[in-house]
Amino acid sequence: MADSLNTPDAPLSAPHDPGVSVRHTRTRGEPRFPDGPRADPAGSHFERRIRSFQPRRSRVTAGQADALQRLWPTWGLDIDGQRVIDLGELFGNDRPVVLEIGFGMGEATARMAAADPGTNILAVDVHTPGQGNLLNLAERDGLSNVRVGNGDAIILLREMLRPDALDGLRVYFPDPWPKKRHHKRRLIQPEFLTLAAARLKSGAIVHCATDWEPYAEQMLEVLGAHPDFENTRAEGGFAPRPEFRPLTRFEGQGLDKGHVVNDLLFRRVPHRER
Repeated sequence: MADSLNTPDAPLSAPHDPGVSVRHTRTRGEPRFPDGPRADPAGSHFERRIRSFQPRRSRVTAGQADALQRLWPTWGLDIDGQRVIDLGELFGNDRPVVLEIGFGMGEATARMAAADPGTNILAVDVHTPGQGNLLNLAERDGLSNVRVGNGDAIILLREMLRPDALDGLRVYFPDPWPKKRHHKRRLIQPEFLTLAAARLKSGAIVHCATDWEPYAEQMLEVLGAHPDFENTRAEGGFAPRPEFRPLTRFEGQGLDKGHVVNDLLFRRVPHRER
């Protein structure tokens, strides 16, 4: 996932051309988006741990800033860790909910939501331009089954979701942390899977995809060894890209260059008696 907590702000009142990146000088202590996502929702309430996402500066366009300001109160969720959320209340219905961790600019998320309106998607990222872009896409396409979460997905899973709350988990193209000394920062680790398993219903699908082959091999090893998950492929190994995961423009460019993309589809096994 990408982070843009320190990016320059876009003024909401000055005239601007749609889609043009703009800068805004805030006074000290002024919130970036008064009615939008908070810069650090969890604050200092939780211990600082090794994070699996990399902070990154990026500009927010005027259109993205406008979407964040207008739509966040309705379709946004700050992950502050201070309460357990009711997903039925969040979405306004009792349809199945899939958690997507790290959605980039949100194009694939929006396409999946449009293709499957009977499934709710809680899409979590810390990349402010991506949050604004996904909100724009959701409004444009009338996607009432999308909610955008801002903050650390670990805190969401650990502090804010009830057991068996989720019907699926998607992790597409997470940061591969290629250097060996950074492998501990990779999201797909045994501890993360144990936490996720506690929030997933029996039969829920964990779907991961990556274009970094060493990370794909690690994902396959870790998921294959975890007692709460089983490979959906009887013969084991990687899965073909399912039709419901769109081929993004960037993924297509990588494939044209000879990159290998691996998908993994694992099922949450029935809960064991304690």
